[in-house]
Amino acid sequence: MSGRFFAVVGPSGVGKDTLMEAMAARVPGLRLVRRVITRPASAGGEEFEGVSEAAFEARVAEGAFALHWQAHGLRYGVPVAVDAMLAAGHPVLCNLSRAVLPEAAQRFAGMRVLHVTARPEVLAERLASRGRESAAEIARRLGRAGVALPAGLDVREIDNSGDLDAALAQMLAALQPVRA
Repeated sequence: MSGRFFAVVGPSGVGKDTLMEAMAARVPGLRLVRRVITRPASAGGEEFEGVSEAAFEARVAEGAFALHWQAHGLRYGVPVAVDAMLAAGHPVLCNLSRAVLPEAAQRFAGMRVLHVTARPEVLAERLASRGRESAAEIARRLGRAGVALPAGLDVREIDNSGDLDAALAQMLAALQPVRA
């Protein structure tokens, strides 16, 4: 399990960050990518670097991102430091947008997608408990939850509808190398 890029995707509220942090605590050498996002650092959720739109654009111009994209009115970047993690032989987990997966697959040879899912009623409850979105915004997010992933990717499904340990076991199995 070394030097491989794992793209973690799934709808808002599915528990991607919780699973990623728990895996990093359990798997020696596993690295999490700290994304750069154009929102205030005080916004909560995952650990990220909050920057202004101007600062983000300057980093794009400098070539500071391995990947960058726009979603939900924000810009997201994966710092090029991910290359050093992979070169050092570390497996890497990175929360990505489904839309950037084809570009990520080209950028990171052997990338595996960990598609985290949960039943709609579980997602609705988790989103409501965050208190960050209105009922209409939650409905829009739930509507996007079933969007298909691009074809041709190495995808492993992880159901995070219930017990965290069960989802972690699925994720750990998905991190293992393919056996011949």
